[in-house]
Amino acid sequence: MDPRLGVEASAETVTGAILPRRVMKLWVLPVAVGLMLLVHILPVPPPLQRANQLIELTVAGKACLAILVFAVILWVSETIPFAVTALFVILLIPVFGIADFRTVVRAGFGDPIITFFVGVLILSGAFTRSGLGTRLAYHILLRVGTRTDRVLLGFLAVGAMLSMWITDMAVAAMLLPLGVGILKDAERKPLESNFGRALMIACAFGPLIGGIATPAGTGANPIAIRYLRELAEVDVSFVEWMIVGVPAAVLMVPLGWRLLLRLFPPELEVLPISSLEIRRNLQRLGPLRPVEIKTLAVFGLTILLWLVTPMASRLSGGAVNPPIEAVALLGGLCLFLPGVAVLTWKEAEREIDWGGIVLIVAGLSLGLMVYETGAARWLAWGLMGKMTVLPIVAQPFVIVMAVALLHLMFSSNTVTGTIIIPILIALARDLRLDPWSIIAPAAFTSSLAFILVTEGPTTVIPYASGYFTIKDMAKAGIWMTLIAAVCVGVSVLVLGPISRP
Repeated sequence: MDPRLGVEASAETVTGAILPRRVMKLWVLPVAVGLMLLVHILPVPPPLQRANQLIELTVAGKACLAILVFAVILWVSETIPFAVTALFVILLIPVFGIADFRTVVRAGFGDPIITFFVGVLILSGAFTRSGLGTRLAYHILLRVGTRTDRVLLGFLAVGAMLSMWITDMAVAAMLLPLGVGILKDAERKPLESNFGRALMIACAFGPLIGGIATPAGTGANPIAIRYLRELAEVDVSFVEWMIVGVPAAVLMVPLGWRLLLRLFPPELEVLPISSLEIRRNLQRLGPLRPVEIKTLAVFGLTILLWLVTPMASRLSGGAVNPPIEAVALLGGLCLFLPGVAVLTWKEAEREIDWGGIVLIVAGLSLGLMVYETGAARWLAWGLMGKMTVLPIVAQPFVIVMAVALLHLMFSSNTVTGTIIIPILIALARDLRLDPWSIIAPAAFTSSLAFILVTEGPTTVIPYASGYFTIKDMAKAGIWMTLIAAVCVGVSVLVLGPISRP
């Protein structure tokens, strides 16, 4: 693959290799509509008998499952854009008589989580455009040295650290040109260098790992928090999430590093570039520019507010308790204030993934309807009811693996979280289990798309460099998914009870 190809071209190539888009569009949409109508007209199945109780599927619940079948087929096949399918869902829910149109729209567009995404995406855009990400990466390289194993660890660590606070896709986009520059300086050719394979895969793995550490890391995280608040009446704070998420991510970084070194042992021990060259690159950047200082100040203030909010709430008896969505929006808006003006609104518009926000909105609406109609409860007992026979220590591991397999189909963190989390909340409520202990491993894993290049832009971006193949990614990703299952399981079992005493 030509490294000069853009991300969109790369994504087209990857998907086209699996199934030609033009052929797919001719038959997938009619099949999706036909299956939706078939599920809708089928008689309601008899109740499931589980744990000495009858689990019924209502007529409205069956209608929700019909729409879910339609949406999943189109999301998996990517016959039409994710966001367009999501908007169809908003129209289909009232058409099938599940809820009126205004109720559906309020359930999604009226949700404060939308402001969270707007704020975080604006902050991410400012961080990228200001050059702070590039400067930070050079400083890390200066400290880890030019040994190839340490450079690999540095990229994983930087990717994980940055994606705790800005979107993993943006971090992958920041690391890609730095990694390609290093490989070109070292005269490493695409598909001929083990170090090139490992470094480019690390540009994806690092951001994916760090994305689980905080609610701001990826879109699936605040969706899980929202569902927990609305459906299970469990309010997980920013810090409570980090108590479980950060240790899981910290465990994964060194294990992922050793895995990449084992699968792709570098053909050279030391890069043929000196620390002096890295210093020269930093000198070319010059001292921190005003735009970088302002961005860093706003970014730091936002993170500080996220971290101190729980303490401020306790000290004030709940009088001072700004939600994380409000803090994210405040941080984003501060970038436009007079005297700051890091971004113009036109630049911010280009940084905000409006299609992704539409997908989240429709996903929230569909997820709530699936839960409220009882369809989630019926699916939970039908698909995962037997999980109760497993030992408690094995349950997080099983949930992680199940969600990882679902992610292979859905190719979207948001879609995976939207479908699986309401189902698990319904199961936790019926079994009187702690919802957080069940949802945490699912929420973390819904953003850990290690196996297929096509699972998201965070993996497509490094693939565009041409240094590794789909097979290389899958080989590393399968093992990394098993490692993630263990790390997340251990973190949830040990720290889950501490995070919510």
